[in-house]
Amino acid sequence: MQKILIGAAFVLAAVILAFVTGVGPGPALADAGGYIVEADQVAQLLNRENVVMVDMQDQDGYAGGHIEGAVNIARSEIVVNNPYPNLIAPGEQIEMVLGQNGIDNDTLILIYDDSNNMDAARFWWTLLVYGHEEAKVISGGLQALKNAGFPVSMDPPAVEAKTFRVAEPNQNYIATIDDIMAQVEDPREDVILLDTRSSEEFESGTIPGSVLVNYELNNFEDGTYRPVQQILLEYKQRGITADHDIIIFCAVSVRGAQTFLALYNAGYRNLQLYDAAWVEYSDLKVDECDQVDTDVPAEEEPEEEEPEEEIQAPGG
Repeated sequence: MQKILIGAAFVLAAVILAFVTGVGPGPALADAGGYIVEADQVAQLLNRENVVMVDMQDQDGYAGGHIEGAVNIARSEIVVNNPYPNLIAPGEQIEMVLGQNGIDNDTLILIYDDSNNMDAARFWWTLLVYGHEEAKVISGGLQALKNAGFPVSMDPPAVEAKTFRVAEPNQNYIATIDDIMAQVEDPREDVILLDTRSSEEFESGTIPGSVLVNYELNNFEDGTYRPVQQILLEYKQRGITADHDIIIFCAVSVRGAQTFLALYNAGYRNLQLYDAAWVEYSDLKVDECDQVDTDVPAEEEPEEEEPEEEIQAPGG
């Protein structure tokens, strides 16, 4: 009941804001909703033909308990870690992983995790890049499904392998270091660099010109996504509207993917995820500083920065 009342309050606030400012959703917004589903909607979706539920826990977590019937695809299976952590895996790797888990190009994929919607969103974004839009993230993940009464199992389901074929990766959803440097060196007013990390990380260093919106803003305290109207209001209040080109990043583009999905589900389409993320940008800037400072007297040499612990953390 509390969540319903909060949602209603946000909807009312959005209406008032639009009336006062004259700024409604605008033609830049696409149709919203449909990419994030609540746990209580999942049973009906499972009644369709050719549906696969994917658990994004690591292997130990999956073995310790998952929703009955769900296959396991961990984040480590859909990324590569060279030259930087958590880069999108090549198409042939995605084809192999999906095919061996009984997924083909006609499969509706329902994705959940136990990591604040981050890993599920990262997999969803990967599928979007490779042309598969029949995928939905289950808001609140494993705990929400348990709360909805879904049975938990420790046994993997029997799976018949299928053939999955990726499309050419859609570069419209991926930002590169060249895109970042172009904005840093010659900022465009219609482009927003959106940092989704914590305020502590942001204050210790960010890409120049970035706007901070911690990815946790997208969630309620129980880990479920906020509804579309709340997302629209929160980001509009910060000047992040759908008529901008928005480049999203975090440390290794896992938290960034969670925000990408929140905005995409709210109707934003001019979105890119900076896949190599802060870890690449900060690494290149350190290298650049090393080259510039080779002749600095010893007493003035900058201290070497400690590697960010964030890179090693489960999130990104």
